[in-house]
Amino acid sequence: MSYVNNIRMFVRVYDLGSMSAAARDQRTSPAVASARISELEKHLGVRLFNRTTRSLQPTENGRIFYDGARRVLEAIDDAEAAVMDVTQNPRGTIFVAAPLGVGRRFIAPHVPAFKDHYPLIDVRLRLSDRIIDVVAEGIDVAFHLGLLDDSTLKVKTIADCPRLLCAAPAYIARRGMPEDGTALVRDKHDCLNLRFPGAKEFQWALATPEGPRRFEITGPFESDDGDVLTGWALDGRGIVLKPLFEVADHLRAGRLVPVATATPPLPTQLSSLSQHRRLKDPKVRLFTDYMATRIRDELRRATEGA
Repeated sequence: MSYVNNIRMFVRVYDLGSMSAAARDQRTSPAVASARISELEKHLGVRLFNRTTRSLQPTENGRIFYDGARRVLEAIDDAEAAVMDVTQNPRGTIFVAAPLGVGRRFIAPHVPAFKDHYPLIDVRLRLSDRIIDVVAEGIDVAFHLGLLDDSTLKVKTIADCPRLLCAAPAYIARRGMPEDGTALVRDKHDCLNLRFPGAKEFQWALATPEGPRRFEITGPFESDDGDVLTGWALDGRGIVLKPLFEVADHLRAGRLVPVATATPPLPTQLSSLSQHRRLKDPKVRLFTDYMATRIRDELRRATEGA
């Protein structure tokens, strides 16, 4: 398997563009990653990457070898999945990605029980509110909160998620209650934005009597962590746009109240994304189905009475 492991390391270095990033991805050291690439280059008799202290670029031979290497790994993964499907003994590692709020509330709490059910499957969970490149980052299944454009990935809708605008009573007492999106903009309300590197200019899509409309909101604070925004809202610092499940407890307790209810946010969806061939892997199917059932139950309990 050492040759296969060398090929796998090469593909991850190529995808991530970094020896150290690939090493972290494969849970090893940069020195081991470099040694595997050197061993592969020695076997092939060609240089696969041009290395300097500041950059790493694939050579022409590296680009040619990459396409074949990916096909080899896919064939191996498919063969292993077929055997596991026949033996009903799924094993291996699943790489999972999810937004912070979804991952903390609905995925992470159920991972240990999943492991108890399937002791030969290991789970590597990565939580981030940034956009995940499922293919480039080697993710088996990603949970996505939001409406999706056309995707080359296999998309399975788990649940519809209503959203709302809300703020702390202290903020409303200081700035007044905005009735709709127009008031948010006109009165320059402090809106708490979810932003991350590479994000497009942020707008809030709200439902108006004339149909959906985007409002260009402003505010003094922004973060790439949705829970940070909730904390700021609870502190009376502004208005936040949130899935109902994330703020239901605060609404029931009166710590947050709905605002601009005449133009509510458009609802969103919680989905799972996988590469088509990855979903054939029995361990990926098992994990996706297991989590989808529990997420639906959790969502129902979280939003009852909110």
